[in-house]
Amino acid sequence: MTEPSSVERDRMVQKQLRARGIRSESVLDAMGQVPREWFLPPGQQHLAYRDQAVPLSCGQTVSQPYMVAVMTEALQLRPADRVLEVGTGSGYQTAVLSRLAAEVFTVERIPELAHEAEAILQELGHANVHFLVGDGTLGWPDEAPFDAILVTAGAPDAPSSLKSQLAEDGGRLVVPVGDRYLQELVRITRHGNNFDSEDLLACRFVPLLGAEGWGGSEAG
Repeated sequence: MTEPSSVERDRMVQKQLRARGIRSESVLDAMGQVPREWFLPPGQQHLAYRDQAVPLSCGQTVSQPYMVAVMTEALQLRPADRVLEVGTGSGYQTAVLSRLAAEVFTVERIPELAHEAEAILQELGHANVHFLVGDGTLGWPDEAPFDAILVTAGAPDAPSSLKSQLAEDGGRLVVPVGDRYLQELVRITRHGNNFDSEDLLACRFVPLLGAEGWGGSEAG
């Protein structure tokens, strides 16, 4: 694949991320290493480092780089962390997470997207990512608990299954919560049986479909 100049990626990191308040050097470094053009549809590679979301098939999107950075920074990842991602999509966010955590477990309800993302991530050498096709609102119980969970679609509320799969000693869940068209990005931190919630910023994501999202009947 013909790769846009690394200068474009560096410019994206400096102008779209650092200049807009992203402070985590590890997040900035990861965003500067992942080639976003690999995760865009054919003919859309020229949009790789613009400050915009890009449509995918199946009604999904690749989030704008700034939102990927905001959500990743909000997870407060450490190198030994095990992370659950709900909504693999193109795999771009997955690739960023895999550079920051020990293991990434990613769940996608659309088989076509899951298989395409897995192929790309394998080609790029991301060996610490595990894939599952299924209802991400239910998490991945067999692999719980997780140090961090990221939801990449808008939910009516934080799914209780995901909260229950957080590590009890400070597990973090970052999820857009609101209606089907506008949400607030929320970080929930677990301390035993207590869950502290922080509002981070307004955002707009595709709806989270599933048993603990916008309804199983809509998820088909």
